[in-house]
Amino acid sequence: MSITNQLALFVDVVQQGSFAKAAALNDMDNSSLSKQIKKLESSLGVQLLNRSTRSFSLTSAGDEILQQAHILIDTLSDIHSIADSYQAKPKGILRITSGMFFGQQYIQPVINIFMQKYPEVKITLMLDDKRNDIISDHYDLAFRIGKLDDSNLMAKKISDMHFALVTSNDFIARHGMPNTPEELLALPAIVYGNGDVSLDQIKLSTQPHGDEYKTHKMKGNYKVSDVRAMLDATNAGLGYVMLDLFNLEKPIDEMGLVPLLTNYKLSASGTGIYALYPHRKQTPLVSEFIKTVQEYIGSPAFWVKHIPNYKQLYK
Repeated sequence: MSITNQLALFVDVVQQGSFAKAAALNDMDNSSLSKQIKKLESSLGVQLLNRSTRSFSLTSAGDEILQQAHILIDTLSDIHSIADSYQAKPKGILRITSGMFFGQQYIQPVINIFMQKYPEVKITLMLDDKRNDIISDHYDLAFRIGKLDDSNLMAKKISDMHFALVTSNDFIARHGMPNTPEELLALPAIVYGNGDVSLDQIKLSTQPHGDEYKTHKMKGNYKVSDVRAMLDATNAGLGYVMLDLFNLEKPIDEMGLVPLLTNYKLSASGTGIYALYPHRKQTPLVSEFIKTVQEYIGSPAFWVKHIPNYKQLYK
């Protein structure tokens, strides 16, 4: 293995924080990776890492060499990117994971467009609402919704989140229109839940158009792990629901739904729709796919139009 590749492995070990994660990222076993780092140290004549049973730390030499290794690897990456930009069409294999509904509704149509445009690309799509480990499961790209918790991954924001509280006209006819958070929370709710995830809390302003917030727990009489089933239950009048507008497949008036408490601020702080990838830089294939997703969704996302005048609501 060349010293350049060994330096790249060294950088991965430091960035990933463990030999195991760096080995998984490079499709290697731990012992092979460890041998390459030792060969690098032998070749350079200095120790790069202080190792213990469960952790490691950089030596002074390792810290300085790491900085130069970043420059070298970034330069090589730029050279490859320039070369790739002159290729007629993207090639290769792209392994993608996404939540079930978002993948079906938005990623699959993009794949249809992408593979017709670039027929030499091979794509594997895994739809699963339980989050996969991108590195250990060898995914090139993941789409995540909500708050990010993958500190070892690179992230690109695809869209803001656009929350709304909605219910059916029949539900309003039976229960009346709630005018305060307290009146709303007294009513039955439909809650999305999957494994350890339960979206049963709402963060609303304490007063109409106010700047102080309070988090409320919904009275989730019905919990379901599928978005379409959640919306079917809402249409059937089983309760109200908090959702992001990307969950709506068409305008709410066509679905017989109405928004609730639109004069209260509904917090979306710290959330978004993200494309995540495990490498220091996007490969041209990953970059082009993310670009295609962004073009398909638009800015602002086209689903914002599913609730008329949404930009003026929940403010």
